[in-house]
Amino acid sequence: MPELILITGGARSGKSRFATELALGFSSQVVFVATASCYSDPEMEKRINLHRKSRPSHWETIEEEKDVASVLSKINSSQKVVIIDCLTLLVSNLLLEKKGEKEILDQVKAIADKGRKLNRATIVVSNEVGWGVVPATKLGREFRDIAGVANQIIAREANQVWLIVCGIPYKLKEEKI
Repeated sequence: MPELILITGGARSGKSRFATELALGFSSQVVFVATASCYSDPEMEKRINLHRKSRPSHWETIEEEKDVASVLSKINSSQKVVIIDCLTLLVSNLLLEKKGEKEILDQVKAIADKGRKLNRATIVVSNEVGWGVVPATKLGREFRDIAGVANQIIAREANQVWLIVCGIPYKLKEEKI
């Protein structure tokens, strides 16, 4: 049964941990789609390694920084749950590749479409980036705005939307299938 779930919240709020717990409620067969890239950043590399260690070793991990929608099409088992972690890093990666807003949001729409149509649960993890200070740079403001619209696209199509604050999940939306 297709299920699209959005989990959003601030940085280090417990989104990934909650996504893991939710996924295991559907199936032990999980495909984890990681969008993070180190870009020679030691701090980011450390975060990525911590996330890798926190996942069960039998999970399949696919590292895809830019074309997540095509990855979803290639995962053919309806017995698996997919976690995409995270949508905002995907937006950032595409912006750094000089992709325009339309191209980025088309990728997000394709993820939402595949998540709604494929016969499995797809869990999308994303950050709420618009609650803080207004970014000082044009690129920072563009990122914040596109990430906000990307979250809206997934939330609109999702069966469930969760907000994680201080490790506590709040259900914002639930549609029965």
